[in-house]
Amino acid sequence: MQELVPHPENLIETGFVLSGPDRGRRLLPPEAPEVLRSDTLGWVHLRAAHPDAPGWIVDNLSYLDPTIIDALVAEETRPRITRIGDGLIVILRGINTIEGEDPEDMVSIRLWIDENRIVSLSRRKVRAVEDIAQALELGSGPEDCAAFLSLLVERLTYRIEAFWSGIEDEADQLEEDVLEEGHEAMRQQLVELRRRAIILRRYLLPQRDALRALQGSHPDWLEIDDLRQLEEELDALERVVEDADAMRERMALVRDELAGQLSDRLNRNMYMLSVLSALFLPLGFLTGLFGINVAGMPGASEPVAFWLFCGGLLIVVALQMLILRKLRWI
Repeated sequence: MQELVPHPENLIETGFVLSGPDRGRRLLPPEAPEVLRSDTLGWVHLRAAHPDAPGWIVDNLSYLDPTIIDALVAEETRPRITRIGDGLIVILRGINTIEGEDPEDMVSIRLWIDENRIVSLSRRKVRAVEDIAQALELGSGPEDCAAFLSLLVERLTYRIEAFWSGIEDEADQLEEDVLEEGHEAMRQQLVELRRRAIILRRYLLPQRDALRALQGSHPDWLEIDDLRQLEEELDALERVVEDADAMRERMALVRDELAGQLSDRLNRNMYMLSVLSALFLPLGFLTGLFGINVAGMPGASEPVAFWLFCGGLLIVVALQMLILRKLRWI
């Protein structure tokens, strides 16, 4: 293997020794290449956006195919797990925990992992990586590459499930509110929930398929217990994907219910306006007729004629109400 060459410190975000007497020791950036070259299991996490990242991987993992290196540093990724010899290229997605950004705009983590080295990269902060680093600093955490992969998948899935649980709570509350009394502002909430479900499903479907593929084709260092743990995380992802599918249909039904309520409300308002128009139509005719400014109007010289006319209008309204009630219009 080509000699490993250290690069600037800000390229390496974190790194640890995972096996041997120094297990759990944080690596200084200059130490990372030497540990990756040795038989001691080491983990190095790089900033994928750093301009030196591709060169660092080429120098330190020169045996990797160029297409693998391209996948590790690519700006756009799709979840997948591919076995290459005794190693795995792993690309997964996790909930975006960066303040001010949408959680469903999931962040990508890419790894090359084999029995003696783990190199991971991300363009944005990944909380699962921080969880693993914190566990190692506390003296626990993974002791081998299989445990590392299992823990990473578990932490990613944990936050996905927690986020999805929040979406389901919002959907339950919205559905209850719509059934009680829907209003126009709820349309935007429906659109937002459906948008989140669609985006989440778009990322999680290939992630689920990647974990499925790993169950069928895996390196020897993934043992039965590790595969069983990964299968549990696969089941959790399966549930979220199925719930996301159901959420889209569920929100479509809630949307139809809301549209029906708003339509009924509009129809009731139009009906009331129609009834009022029917009531005032003859009144408008009579007041217009008696308001003409020509000679010969009856009662024009009588002081009580105005009050008699008002009384007549009230009688007309009463007769209209009686007729409308008999016709079951009101």
